[in-house]
Amino acid sequence: MTQFNLISPINICNDWWLIHPPTVMASCGLVQASRCLHTSSQSLAPVPPLPEKPGKVRHGLIPEEFFQLLYPKTGVTGPYMLGTGLAIYMLSKEIYIINSSTLVALTVGSFFIYDVKKFGPSFAEFADKLNEEKVAKVQEVKDLAVAGLAQAIDSEKKEQWRVEGRSLLFDAKRNNVAALLETNHRERLHMVTNEVKKRLDYQIALQNLHRQMEQEHMVNWVEKSVISSITPQQEKESIAKCITDLKALARNTQAKATA
Repeated sequence: MTQFNLISPINICNDWWLIHPPTVMASCGLVQASRCLHTSSQSLAPVPPLPEKPGKVRHGLIPEEFFQLLYPKTGVTGPYMLGTGLAIYMLSKEIYIINSSTLVALTVGSFFIYDVKKFGPSFAEFADKLNEEKVAKVQEVKDLAVAGLAQAIDSEKKEQWRVEGRSLLFDAKRNNVAALLETNHRERLHMVTNEVKKRLDYQIALQNLHRQMEQEHMVNWVEKSVISSITPQQEKESIAKCITDLKALARNTQAKATA
């Protein structure tokens, strides 16, 4: 069943008290300015919900509490005797006079009681069904809202978890940047080393080429100088000497071969 919150008289009084403070009331002469009406702190607790089922009644009108209140003093028949005596007193003293309106009231009351007894259960069932449908719709909306809020809470917790891991991510990024800088630095050092090595190799090759050219030039110069210094007579003698040496070498070789 749907629960409703009623406006408490205490809350109405408190609201009126906020609208009309003690100073205004004192100026109007309603209360004394030195009097404090708030002797206790206001309760912020919610108003208790209405009961789902009404209290017990007798004869469709009289509350059960009335009979329970009179039982200890008058007994079981006390409430009935009190009602009967009150009716007789009102009729005898002509406090209530029976007229046509009384007959109309009895007729209308009879029809009302008949309608309540006849159509009351079906109408109550229909009303309960409508109420249950409304409650089901409200519950569905509530469940959807709770599910959405739960999902939002999960998303918020996930975001908080991501925020907590942000420091680790930043540390990893810093390490990656430091590794990239170190790699770039070493690549540049390697490139500089290769360039310096190439330049040194070029200088060494250039020096070797100069030395080789100088040696070849020196050999050619010496050879030309020696050739130009030899006379035709010396050349003939040298050739003859060479032939003689070759013959002697041939004889020695032949002698060794025969031996």
